[in-house]
Amino acid sequence: MDKKQKKDYSKYFLPNLVQARRRLKNVVTNRHSFNLAKKYCELGNGKKFFIRTYGCQSNVRDSEDITGLLQAMNFKPADDIEQADIVILNTCAVRENAEKKVFGEIGFLKRLKNKNPKFLFGICGCMPQEEAVVEKIADSIEHVNFVFGTHNIHMLPDILNQVINHQQRVIQVYSKEGEVIEGLPNARNSQVKAFVNIMYGCDKFCTYCIVPYTRGKIRSRSKEDILNEINRLIKQGYQEITLLGQNVNSYGNDFGIEYHFWNLLEDVALTNIPRVRFATSNPWNFDVKIIEVMKKHKNIMPYVHIPVQSGDETILKAMNRAMKINDYINLIDQIRKVIPNCSISTDLIVGFPNETEEQFANTVKLFHRIKFDNAYTFIYSPRIGTAAALIKDRTNFATKRLRLAQLNELVRHYAKTNNEKWINQTVDVLVEGKSKTNEAVWTGYTPEWKVVNFRGKAKIGEIIPVKIHSISRFSLNGEVASKH
Repeated sequence: MDKKQKKDYSKYFLPNLVQARRRLKNVVTNRHSFNLAKKYCELGNGKKFFIRTYGCQSNVRDSEDITGLLQAMNFKPADDIEQADIVILNTCAVRENAEKKVFGEIGFLKRLKNKNPKFLFGICGCMPQEEAVVEKIADSIEHVNFVFGTHNIHMLPDILNQVINHQQRVIQVYSKEGEVIEGLPNARNSQVKAFVNIMYGCDKFCTYCIVPYTRGKIRSRSKEDILNEINRLIKQGYQEITLLGQNVNSYGNDFGIEYHFWNLLEDVALTNIPRVRFATSNPWNFDVKIIEVMKKHKNIMPYVHIPVQSGDETILKAMNRAMKINDYINLIDQIRKVIPNCSISTDLIVGFPNETEEQFANTVKLFHRIKFDNAYTFIYSPRIGTAAALIKDRTNFATKRLRLAQLNELVRHYAKTNNEKWINQTVDVLVEGKSKTNEAVWTGYTPEWKVVNFRGKAKIGEIIPVKIHSISRFSLNGEVASKH
């Protein structure tokens, strides 16, 4: 076959990056309530499933819904991938390394398929929203039985019915304005903490970022649906919820009414769930009213993740994040003034195309100024379809790796320095379980999002006082306190 000739994809629904970029005005988001058809309820009889999740908190939350759907169809979870009759990889497209890991896993799963011809294998999440990825799967990775994207998780029962009962290969990925589907069954990963989506999608189009393409336009959930979900979680004994969105500050902008994120945040706090968090907040529209609500309600945790990405304004402009560094500094200073114990974390990209030594030095300078509690650092990864991927980059990769190493040393330094103030302090810890490395040690988090490893009597799900006696770079160590 001529390499230039493309295969016929007419039997599949493939993504389209041009369509995914469109943001049409006056388009009303379709909102539906999910109901599982009876004909799918026994589809999983005698079958086990395994899900591997890559990427961000949104993917983790999606996997909870996928798990819930599979269990509603009577599939049972497998303890190990090799025991499963069906494996689903829920993928991330933010960085190239994440995609390489997935393709490596695809190769491993081919061996399982060879051992068991009835073994079923599917891919979902953000990677399938990329045209090149899906075309590669359609062309040359025949052992993938089904593919779906971020917009049609609710269609999984019908997809599996086609695969299992009709022996069809299904590739169904949509690039459309998007919907909000309520009432999906879910299986939470924790009985203590829960993620709650308040919105989907992003309209910001930072030049390096594929998320607006893979997650679609902004679609906010209704206040009533969000609060109903949280109240159900409270009745189930959950102690903490995290409100999720690509940029929670933009919540409600698509409603056309005066109800914003800070309004929702206050309403959530008034449910009296012990702990409330939110992620993520873009600094460009972080309103002072958010800070005021955080100060007013003690159950809103003093922790903010607020990505800056670079400390250089020229780089920020090239990223389509045209924010003045002084404005960012003033925002952080204001947060710390109103909430003195607030922890601040961020995201930072090094090696954006043609980043100079001086521009990188500005990022280092900003880090010294803010003294972040933590930072998630990355080397720039070009994503096909984004504006930055078209820039010819003259900065070599070895230089980028050296910059990342320098930045990570700063992260470690300030993480430890910031932790030192907690020595001999008593902190409230939400107990999550036993340490993975020592059964005699419990682990949990402070309100400021500090990991605490401690000894003493405790129960999963309770909030108890712990006296800190030592620290490490990224955790605090202590004993259960007799008095608080």
